Parts: sequence; C-alpha cells; structure tokens
Amino acid sequence: MSKSYTIEEVNNLSDGEFADLLGGVYEHSRWVAEHALSMRPFQSRDALEAAMKSCVVNATKDARLGILKAHPEFAGVATVELTDSSTAEQSSLSLNKLPPEQHAKMQEFNKRFMAKFGFPGIVAVRLQKSVDDIFAAFERRLDNDVDTEQNEAMEQVYAIVRFRLHDLIVESELL
Repeated sequence: MSKSYTIEEVNNLSDGEFADLLGGVYEHSRWVAEHALSMRPFQSRDALEAAMKSCVVNATKDARLGILKAHPEFAGVATVELTDSSTAEQSSLSLNKLPPEQHAKMQEFNKRFMAKFGFPGIVAVRLQKSVDDIFAAFERRLDNDVDTEQNEAMEQVYAIVRFRLHDLIVESELL
C-alpha cells in the first residue's frame, strides 16, 4: 500500500512534489494538479477534489477530451501505459483475468466505444459489483450521442478521482 498523506502534508509539499503526488489522479493528466497548485492551501481533501475538478470543468473541451483519451481500455491491449491506480482498479474485478468469452466481449465494447466516441469506455470500477455491471453500463451507454457520453464519461472520471484521493489523503483527526 502506498503512503497516505494528510491535507496539511499535501499543502506543505513543494510545487514539484505536489504535482508528482497528484499528477496521476486524473489519468496521465498532470496539468490538472499543476493548475490546482495556485489554489493552496486546501482546507480538506474534499476542497482539493473540488479545486481539481474546477480546473477540469473550466478547461477547454479538447483538454477534457484529452483526459478521456488518456484512460486505458478495459482488459485491452495497452495503448496507454496503465497507472498503478488503473491496474489495481481493473484487477479488483479481475478484468486482467477474464475468461475468453468475456475478454472477447470486452474487446468488442472497447472497439465500439473507440469507433463511436473516440475514447475508451470509462466506468468507475469501484462502483460496480461485477463485470456484468460494466457490460450493462457499456451496452446502455453505446446508445448515447457523443456529447452525452462525454458528460457521462467525465462523471465516471470524477468518481474515479474521488476514490483515488480517498486512497491517497486521509482526513486529519481532530485533536
């Protein structure tokens, strides 16, 4: 397990340490952490999360699309390097060990998402109980138009970020 930090420790990191620590919270999008630097100090983990989300919401549509494109496919051929967080998240439902028929089905969803939307299907795995839940979400979301799916995918990203920040930053205990 990686080290956990308090919000006070995060606030006291150098700019480089802050960006290094939080640069992967939004998948391969260090710029989000770099933009949040100027908003320090944060009063809580939730305030940090809100500040980082604000950086994304206020970014260009192309920048948000870049975040979506930076996410790896589920159980796919790695076209982007999996972060430690993505590896752990996918492993939690054994997406790295799917039986052949489920692997083929996941590959088909990956292909269809990329063809229709230009980015992989993104699901906050920790909100799912099984691989079948992911399949059901993908099936439903393939009916979305591009704008609707971009919004849905960003909501999934925000959920993923929330889990990652909760793993990384512990709430300070009141003395």
